[in-house]
Amino acid sequence: MTKTSNTPLTFNCGATMPNRFMLAPMTNSQSHEGGTLSNDEYNWLTMRAKGGFGLTMTCASHVQAVGKGFPGQLGVFSDNQIDGHKRLAAGIKKEGSLAVIQLHHAGMRSPEDVIGEQPVCPSEIKKHNARALTLDEVYNLRKDFIDAAIRSQKCGYDGVEVHGAHGYILTQFLSADINKRTDQYGGSLENRARLIFEIVDGIRQACGPKFLLGVRLSPERFGMQLDEVKTVSQQLIDTNQIDFLDISLWDVFKNPEDEAYQNKSLLSHFEELDYKDVKWTVAGKINSGEDVQKVLTTTVDFVSIGKSGILHHDFPKQVICNPNFEPTETPVTESYLKQEGLGDAFVTYMKRWEGFVKK
Repeated sequence: MTKTSNTPLTFNCGATMPNRFMLAPMTNSQSHEGGTLSNDEYNWLTMRAKGGFGLTMTCASHVQAVGKGFPGQLGVFSDNQIDGHKRLAAGIKKEGSLAVIQLHHAGMRSPEDVIGEQPVCPSEIKKHNARALTLDEVYNLRKDFIDAAIRSQKCGYDGVEVHGAHGYILTQFLSADINKRTDQYGGSLENRARLIFEIVDGIRQACGPKFLLGVRLSPERFGMQLDEVKTVSQQLIDTNQIDFLDISLWDVFKNPEDEAYQNKSLLSHFEELDYKDVKWTVAGKINSGEDVQKVLTTTVDFVSIGKSGILHHDFPKQVICNPNFEPTETPVTESYLKQEGLGDAFVTYMKRWEGFVKK
């Protein structure tokens, strides 16, 4: 069967996406300060599910209060947040989309003025005024990721994605530049990756084989080495514990920054992996219908859409109807974004993106 953007996709766990479009997990700063769901966040996400995204992923949702990465972040660290998550998961699934929550901890990237205390990191990082986690705190972090997944499953989500990308805490553990620990969580790549594997194994054991489980990784920036991220990716596949890998490339069409690997594109490097039964997606400047088709001609199973999902709540439906669909040009007006389901806080956040919102 030829793979098209409208082809359903069934994961190992049994969950099925009705098409090949995933809404990328995006910072939007529009939940309540205690981490509970707001109406704006609910409307933004359910509107995307209604617009045809086969998998609708929440923004990064922090698993500890100290791991909050930005104001107005959705949390999943407390039972006080359960009612909102039940409502959100049900609202997404009602539209025929898979409901997936991204589990996150910002680590040293938690702003001190947002969390009200010193941020934490695998090792002390003076630049970020971050203190090193004790070994017991690492164990607690592992438990809180797993507990957040259990909480998510109870709320009705189809699955979770463990955020190991973009310089957040699991990236910080992976990075030999940042992680200077001398215990079982530092030193060799095996030790630096240990926490991710323990979290994945713990979630699978706690939530069972029918719960959708993915991991997001990024191969560049924040001390990431392409060869190491490829090694960890293959090991995650080989454990047979995950259903999908989400590789965030910043730009799916670019070559690696590392001169030693510039013989082919970043995406081509990840095509070399043996995915077996694990599905994979990529993110990074997949903006048009043509971009979607181009990515799906590779071995990539489904696409993660960010910018165009903001501009068009129904981007999947538009591309399925017209494979040459081009998103509206930026900058766009604030009123346009509000019509597309962005709340005031999200519109304000989008003003940080150069040339996105009309001044």
